[in-house]
Amino acid sequence: MAKFLIVTEKKSDWAAYFPSESVVSVGDYLDHRSDKAARNTQVINLCRTYEYQSIGYYCTLLAEARGHRILPTLRTINEIANREQQLMVIHGMNEALDLAFAGHPCENVNLLFYFGQTDVPALQKMARQLFDQYPLPVMAVQFRHGPHGWQLVSIAPYSFHRLENGQQDRFSAALERFSRKIWRQPNHHKRYRYDLAILIDREEHMPPSNLMAIKRFIRAGKRLGINVELIDKDQLGRLGEYDALFIRATTNIDDFTYQFARRAEKLGLVVIDDPASIMYCTNKVYLAELLEKHKVPTPKTRVLRAGEKNWVEKTIHELGLPCILKLPDGSFSRGVHKVSTAEELESKALAMMNDSSLILAQEYMYTDFDWRIGVLDRQPLFACKYYMSQGHWQIYQHKEGGSFNAGGWETLDVMSVPRCVRETALRAANLIGDGLYGVDIKQQGNKAYVIEINDNPNIDRGIEDHVMGELIYERVMLEFLRRLQQRGL
Repeated sequence: MAKFLIVTEKKSDWAAYFPSESVVSVGDYLDHRSDKAARNTQVINLCRTYEYQSIGYYCTLLAEARGHRILPTLRTINEIANREQQLMVIHGMNEALDLAFAGHPCENVNLLFYFGQTDVPALQKMARQLFDQYPLPVMAVQFRHGPHGWQLVSIAPYSFHRLENGQQDRFSAALERFSRKIWRQPNHHKRYRYDLAILIDREEHMPPSNLMAIKRFIRAGKRLGINVELIDKDQLGRLGEYDALFIRATTNIDDFTYQFARRAEKLGLVVIDDPASIMYCTNKVYLAELLEKHKVPTPKTRVLRAGEKNWVEKTIHELGLPCILKLPDGSFSRGVHKVSTAEELESKALAMMNDSSLILAQEYMYTDFDWRIGVLDRQPLFACKYYMSQGHWQIYQHKEGGSFNAGGWETLDVMSVPRCVRETALRAANLIGDGLYGVDIKQQGNKAYVIEINDNPNIDRGIEDHVMGELIYERVMLEFLRRLQQRGL
């Protein structure tokens, strides 16, 4: 039987409703270790906000890492914040609105939809459609009357703790109905042609592929019958012209790369990096939870959150000193700090918590180099050793003004890599999906420890292609071709 959990930010938020063993605070949910392996657990996240890196955001993030079925999903949280995406969804609803608000005395109407339910019969179909697109417990919807009739102006999450008497009754009734239904995912469109866009950022100083590598991707694609063109962050509207999207700009959940991936997936394009891979790989807290659940070796790790009691002492006891502090979404060694004393641990962690509700503390494990194993479609693609920057404990040593020092590199044949490293990398990458990943590993003796999984690994001319040469570019394009052909072309 499925386990059903309702997570609130504070226990007092549920005071107006009947007590239930299914209701837990977000602190209890995040701390409860025994729930991590529970199967068939359904969770409704009723935290007060789902803003990026809020405690509500991390509730959903870690629920997905634990394999729980969560509402709202991370994808919903990120998509609802995008105004352009909303305009695509609400297009064509004017006729239903004119019928529902005929003769209404006000020019602005604000309504709440509860789990896709509304008390306005003429808007029930719309409420269901919006819930299918944005599954939210409570959705605030604003309507406005203008020269062209009634229009849906905006949709946004609404915190259930703000509900008042009659609203609380409607919420609880809708929750009761919803909890009996099967959760489902929306279908996606499919399209069929051989045109591929490579998304680049011409202003980026450290792109995942240099210009010489990009040119070789284009050549490899055209040899295989795929027309390859470059697009940049200002050309989102062109995605409909293509069958596939290859992202070669550094990905992040709150920038244009995720928006391109999400839009491309909705259009039915073959996408690398896909939105799910971007969401999961760009957050180290999620990766730590996921790897722990599946018993993939990592350095000893703790998730720190503001308000936790005795967290400094617990961290030192579990990890020792020095230890490493990481912002969840740092890249290229940014947002990563080594602390050597209790005072330094506390001050640095508290400063980092100003940017993120949760941060990562990890055992310090020095090695002369990190392995990077490239993985594509669940198979190893390339292997590199990235050496630490001279006199520094990281591969990149960032300086003021945006400059940096980087260590050396060595590219090897994949089959010459120690078996423990190769197999651990595949185990880790395959937990994310079947896209293109770079798994960073530290090796100590015959043991390999995963540091992180990158959804957007570097493939640069002269480095990662040093062993395979042109074949590495052809292998990537062949994977796009295979996926396009699988769709019936």
